[in-house]
Amino acid sequence: MSEQREDLQRIVSTLANKKDEIFNFIDILKQTIRNVQVNSSNVFHELDKEFDALHSVLDEMKESMANTIQQERTEKIQALNNQLGQCSSALESSEELLECATTILNVKNPTEFSKAARRIKDRITACPAFRICLKPTISDNMSHLMVDFTLERHVLQALKFLPVPKVPEINIAACLVADNCVTVAWKMPEEDSRVDHFVLEYKKTDYDGLARVKDEQPWEVIDYVKDYVYTLSGLKFDKKYVTVRVQACNKALAGDYSDPVTLETKAFVFCLDDTSSHLNLKVEENYVEWDPTGGRGQEKAKGKENKGSGQYPVLKSKKRSGASPKRTSSTRSAVKGCRDRFSGESYTVLGDTAIESGEHYWEATAQKDCKSYSVGVTYRNLGKFDQLGKTNSSWCIHINNWLQSTLSAKHNNKSKTLDLPITDRIGVYCNFDGGQLMFYNANSMELLYAFKTKFTQPLLPGFMVWCGGLSVSTCLQVPSVVKAFQKSVNGLNSSTCSLYSVPVMPIERSHC
Repeated sequence: MSEQREDLQRIVSTLANKKDEIFNFIDILKQTIRNVQVNSSNVFHELDKEFDALHSVLDEMKESMANTIQQERTEKIQALNNQLGQCSSALESSEELLECATTILNVKNPTEFSKAARRIKDRITACPAFRICLKPTISDNMSHLMVDFTLERHVLQALKFLPVPKVPEINIAACLVADNCVTVAWKMPEEDSRVDHFVLEYKKTDYDGLARVKDEQPWEVIDYVKDYVYTLSGLKFDKKYVTVRVQACNKALAGDYSDPVTLETKAFVFCLDDTSSHLNLKVEENYVEWDPTGGRGQEKAKGKENKGSGQYPVLKSKKRSGASPKRTSSTRSAVKGCRDRFSGESYTVLGDTAIESGEHYWEATAQKDCKSYSVGVTYRNLGKFDQLGKTNSSWCIHINNWLQSTLSAKHNNKSKTLDLPITDRIGVYCNFDGGQLMFYNANSMELLYAFKTKFTQPLLPGFMVWCGGLSVSTCLQVPSVVKAFQKSVNGLNSSTCSLYSVPVMPIERSHC
């Protein structure tokens, strides 16, 4: 009975998934029907324009071609409606079987359950839902019925519909996702000198498979692509995938779209955690700014409590006029599981997503007038009065523009001054499994400094800022130049100091 129950549950689960696919496919069919209606209306409109211009010659041919379009439209809609009816019937059958199967799963008597399970299993196996093809049998494209009346009038007696460009084929092997760019390559199934240009469409999605008609962004369109390859640049990879499709066009009309291809986009996504940031910091999702008036009331309370107890106080939230719009009293109040706010001179804010494995990259850009800031990583145990780089569980690059400009690498309260140009844009590369932490000048991609250690706890991105602001760029892929450098590093001696072209700060592994 136990094995039968598990077997039935697997089948029921498969059927439930198929039900969701059918729901989505029904939406696709309905959208296809609407597209047939809209596209056929567009074809009629263009057809009327051409025939009106040449009315004296084309009256008889117009009626013939209009009948052809009407017949094509009727046949397509009829075929799609038939397919829609089959899907609706299969869906109704699936829902009935699911309800019946759920009832059987609640049967306690082993004998009754075994008999009922065999019957429902056979019915589910023969369910029409498993035999339905979830692809429209008819295309919604009506462009093959377009006409072109640019030829001389005496040639119109032999007028035919224009040839439709073949469907392009996306070359998946030649497609590339790198540096927050997507390069799409395609080819034609056969050479066609009449193809004038291509239309490339793309959209970001969290689904790998059939496009969802509902709850998704519309297609983004890149028109008049002359080549057989195109690179989408400057993308924000805030979704798991990018779906692309291509359409070939000649001077008059466009062919069908290629089958959509879904490409995976890996990127590190996080926001700044305003629930534990220093009260002198205004924090938004990806921006932090120092506010000298932010914590005055709390600092006064801190002084009184220090005199009375001699211990660090717990800062109580109070409303203040200089608060950032996203820093409400509710976010400053105590939350279960939330760490204490940073205090004192630790003007720190952390990312809200921990790194536990893999390779990741992000950037921080300083305002022009920013006097002092740090960019790095830390374990979760960074104390509320601790500063980045001054503990054995945090690493950072620090830039000081106060009085004189200095660039330094910090860890375990040790600082290494770097004789390199100051940059306002820092790139951070973290290879958690490989124990590598590298800081780059994100403008020139010059390596600034590298740490080598073994990370034993999850890492959080960390930022300190004083007199200025930082904007944080996430949803970024590891740049190609960093990957190329990693390959060269992996081919060198594995000792700590020989890994990099710049000095590596020694790490006390026992403390990490």
